[in-house]
Amino acid sequence: MLETPRLILRRWRADDVVPMAAVNVDPQVMRWIGDGSVRDEQQTRRGIEAMEREWDSQGFGLFAVEIRSTGELAGFTGLSVPDFMPELLPAIEIGWRLGRAHWGQGLATEAAAAAVRFGFEDCGVGRIVSIAQLGNGASERIMTKLGMHPVRETVDPSCDRRVRVFELSSEQYVTATR
Repeated sequence: MLETPRLILRRWRADDVVPMAAVNVDPQVMRWIGDGSVRDEQQTRRGIEAMEREWDSQGFGLFAVEIRSTGELAGFTGLSVPDFMPELLPAIEIGWRLGRAHWGQGLATEAAAAAVRFGFEDCGVGRIVSIAQLGNGASERIMTKLGMHPVRETVDPSCDRRVRVFELSSEQYVTATR
């Protein structure tokens, strides 16, 4: 578990499925994810189960993001292996997805910064990437705030959409946090 001034980043619980499904069923939230398809409760449950398996097998994963003051599930952030982009492997990706009610408040940046710190300082990761579909300026702004820089454009083979890949090395992270 990680804590920030406004958030708790933690492992997933069974009662997270319904609120996360509410995030995943929103077309505005999902427009930049894969082919833009929404995900129902059953798909969300399978996704959370997969996230938990990654924690168990890799020692890192995607955290459930909870609002400290209310206990509400806002979405997720964390680290994963971007298997959908074989050309980037081996790699660790930072990603996030928050419900619309939590947009525009700096919460995604706050959560992602904690996850990046966890990756570099606790997990010993040497490089973290992040992937945004072209046009997703909000995610690119978060990546820039995290100290990441663009390294290439390519196509996501899982959905045939163009993406921009950002990167941050542990050396760059250490230099920026001194």
